Order: sequence, then C-alpha cells, then structure tokens
Amino acid sequence: MSEAFRFRVTQHGAVGTPTREAFVPADPEPGWARIAVKAMALNRLDLWTTEGIPGFALPLPLTPGCDGAGFVEAVGQGTRLPQGVELGGSAMIAPGLSCGLCPACLRGDDMLCPSYGILGHACDGTAATHVLVPAANLLPIPGNWSFEQAAAFPLVFLTAWEMLVPKAALRPGETVLVWGGGSGVGSAALQLVKALGGTAIAVVGSEAKAIRCWELGAEHVLVRGEMKALAGKVRDLTGKRGVDVVFEHTGAATWGASLSACARGGRIVTCGATTGRETSFDLRALFAKQIQIRGSYMGRREHLWTLISLLAQRPANPPFRPVLDRVFDLADYPAAQCHLEAGQGFGKVVCRVP
Repeated sequence: MSEAFRFRVTQHGAVGTPTREAFVPADPEPGWARIAVKAMALNRLDLWTTEGIPGFALPLPLTPGCDGAGFVEAVGQGTRLPQGVELGGSAMIAPGLSCGLCPACLRGDDMLCPSYGILGHACDGTAATHVLVPAANLLPIPGNWSFEQAAAFPLVFLTAWEMLVPKAALRPGETVLVWGGGSGVGSAALQLVKALGGTAIAVVGSEAKAIRCWELGAEHVLVRGEMKALAGKVRDLTGKRGVDVVFEHTGAATWGASLSACARGGRIVTCGATTGRETSFDLRALFAKQIQIRGSYMGRREHLWTLISLLAQRPANPPFRPVLDRVFDLADYPAAQCHLEAGQGFGKVVCRVP
C-alpha cells in the first residue's frame, strides 16, 4: 500500500491551516467500506470547519472534506454494496450520515435524523488518501465522468435539488432568483432550474462570471451591487411581479433584497448564511405578500439516485453536470481552501490524489 496521509484540524489549529499527517487506514467494520480516494471536492462547510463554528463542538482532531470519489478498496465482513457499486470498482460518496433506525430515517427523511451529520464535519472526511464510509453512502459514477467530476457532484446537487423540488415545489414556467450563481451550489441550481423547465435569474459578483452563468442556462444575469437597486432590476425583469422562488444561500447581506424581489405568494428557500447568520426584516412584507420561507439542509440520499437516473437517460447530452473551477493536488489542500475562501472562482474547487 502506498503512503497514506490526511489533513487534520486540531484544537490548536481550528482557526488556522490544516496540517498533514501520516496514518494507517483502518479495516472497515461490518456495513462500512474503505475508499482509496482519487479526488475530493471542497465546500463552504470545510472553511467553517477549519475556522471553528461558535456554539458547535467539533469532534477534534478532524479530517475535513464532505465530497469524494475513488476505488472501493475493502468492505467489512458481510457488507453488501449498493447497485452499480462493487469491490475494486469506482464510486462516489454521499456526504450525509444518519442512524437509519429513527422514524425520520425509516420514512426516508434521513436529513431529519436527530443524529444527522455530514462527512468531514461530524466525523473524518475526504481530505485524505483513504476514508471510511457507510457502504450505503456509496454511489455509482456516471459513465465517462472523471473522479474529479464525481467528487464535485453529490453535496451541491443534492442541496440544490432538495431546495428546488421538495422545498420550493418548482413548476415549469416559474422564475427563480439564484444568488451566487458562480458558486458550487449556485452553478448546480442554474442547471437544475433549466432542466425543470424554469427560468433562472442569476446574481454574480463580477462580469467575468456572467458569461459562465448564461452558458449554464441562466436567462438573465445581474452583477451584485447595491441591494435595493438589484431588487428593483429583478422586478423590472419580471414585469414588476417578482420571482416565484428565491434560491437563497448567502445570508444577511441579501435577505432584504430576497424579500423585496419575491413575488406575492412566492417562496424563499435558504440553505446557508455565508454573509452572516442574523438578520432582521419587516414582517409586513412577509405576511402582506404571503411569502413562504423554508429552511433546507442537504436532502434525502434517495434524491442522489434520482439525479443519477436522470443523467442515465441522456448520457450523450446530460441535462446537468458538475462545474469544475480549479483542480489542486491533495498535498496542496491548504492552498485549495484559500482559493475557495477568496471567492474568485466559478464552480467547484477539487483536489486530486496523484
């Protein structure tokens, strides 16, 4: 076996740079599998894990990394693998972890499990040459995809699908305002809105990102500026009506504009708070416009299989795909985190294991 290593966030380094250490991969227990990681993708959650989260006790030391793909190197005794995944073959990893026994899990709402956690946040993740995961979290990689593409797919597409379909109940012909269209989850949302028959209005931080959003299917792209003016532009684009759905994941800085841009009877679905977790707003706008607000956190693992089946129906012309911004070597994982934090890229930041 080649050298095995991982990046660790410690109590001392919880607000600093992850440090590399050598380790010996463990043998998987029954129901678990060991993956030889070939690529892992970064998410905003990895930055929060490294910085430390006020009020949340991380199980330090901790290996970050929610997404990954590689080879199924070993399985625990008596372990069965999901359809399309086999020992020695390739697989990508669903990042959500749940007990499988509580009422929420038994009805399929695994993301509502009281013990729900995410790989790389609740336990050691994919910023390593090897990772242990439940066998039920393994998924087949769509044909012709690279490990880098597979690693960039699960978390953002599961999040975007949960927000748009179960939470927002997006219908064909409806208009969606997508904040952060150049982010990993934003680039996934733009493609899904188009695939579902909706119209997307993307908001980005620079002109350079606008063209990429149009390529992904956005009908209109706005460069972020003064929030009141931006909300006015959205209303102009919709004939003063506003959008049916706001895909919100940026938080405090955009919340007021989201309310203003939302149509009467519209829906706001939020999954993040990058610009701040606390905000205030005029309740009259909420009830007078009869706006629905829904929180969303990951989604049913089942939905990843739905997405894979949709891709299988159109292998030559897939309706959506992960968008890669930049690929680092895993040995340069701290630099990859810095690149993601700078926010200048478009799509997903990935690390490959050479």
